[in-house]
Amino acid sequence: MTTLPTTMPAVVFRGKGDLQVEDLPVPEVGDDDVLIEVSHCGVCGSDLHMILDGWGRPGSVEGHEWSGVVIAVGDAVKEWKVGDHIVGGPSPRCGECEMCRTGHPSLCSQRGTPGMGGGDHQGAYARYIRQRENEIRRIPEGLSLREAALAEPLAVALHGITNSNVQPGERVLVLGAGPIGALTIAALGAMGVEGIKVSEPSPLRQELARKLGAAVVIGPDDLEVPGPFDPGHIVDDAVDVVLECSGHGSAMEAGLGQLKRRGRLVLVGAGMAAPKFDPNRILLNELVITGAFCYDADGFDRSLELLASGKLPLADLIDPVDEQVPLCAHAQARVARHQLVEQRGPWGPSKLACMHGNGDRVDTVGVGVCQHRSTTHDQCRLSSPHRAEDGE
Repeated sequence: MTTLPTTMPAVVFRGKGDLQVEDLPVPEVGDDDVLIEVSHCGVCGSDLHMILDGWGRPGSVEGHEWSGVVIAVGDAVKEWKVGDHIVGGPSPRCGECEMCRTGHPSLCSQRGTPGMGGGDHQGAYARYIRQRENEIRRIPEGLSLREAALAEPLAVALHGITNSNVQPGERVLVLGAGPIGALTIAALGAMGVEGIKVSEPSPLRQELARKLGAAVVIGPDDLEVPGPFDPGHIVDDAVDVVLECSGHGSAMEAGLGQLKRRGRLVLVGAGMAAPKFDPNRILLNELVITGAFCYDADGFDRSLELLASGKLPLADLIDPVDEQVPLCAHAQARVARHQLVEQRGPWGPSKLACMHGNGDRVDTVGVGVCQHRSTTHDQCRLSSPHRAEDGE
């Protein structure tokens, strides 16, 4: 049996713009617990809000887009064994409230507001993470740990599509081609949705959207804006569904104006800038606005199945080029200055972070996917995915 260290490096949130790499105790493994060595962990837009905008709880360890390898299991664990490749799954819910019983566990009545609760949950910006047996999902055969780290954000994208209730022959507009937007475009294409339209200001992300199968790619300024004095007017190139993935209030407002009558606007991206919607436009055209929080009940299973299916252009979603992870002391300061998450590769900002280290040389708070080059983790390298820092 592998002898585990007593401490591990972890990235701890201490305040707005303040991340500290600290040695924390390796979580103890109870009878029902599984201990995983984190292989890859993504930086979600919500993580950036927690850190850069100060939403986080001081002392917390973030990170929920991750994959890893089981290294220890409790005595009562039946499903998992050492060496299994897994991803972090959805948090267990009560299973008894109305939302849980009707197939919407992400809306469980016992769930608090993200970032507002207490508790001692530790995320995956650490070398090890402890989970209960039902909190993880098995990675399908043939899917790498690196690719499987996309399971959580893809599950988010799939939930937005589910809530849109898009039907065969309907047209869809995706606002924002960042992380969730890019995965949404790819998933829609894999599901057979044709004529996907994308609005994105970045030329780099516009190019990515085209590679992912978008039929029409424009900038936000190219969208027709209906005037405020005729709320019944429908724009010429109106769509049935708008999936707003940027989290920007102005994009949400623009999305409402792109809908056909009885169209649906789904808010997938999270942000603090509140939109101003015209109630008369909503009323006269019977428009529907809804949110999409987290996942479908079977979201992770469907996400992993899709990732392993060969239907997604994973080579376009993750950049294969490796780069050296910056040392933590420099990386922390750059995160606070909004510089680190804006390093650009061929397709724009990179997001995935390596959270491993060795002694006082901790390679962390970087961008890209950790690719271990030694058993001591002192030369971790990363590959930068085609993802983005604003919104989701």
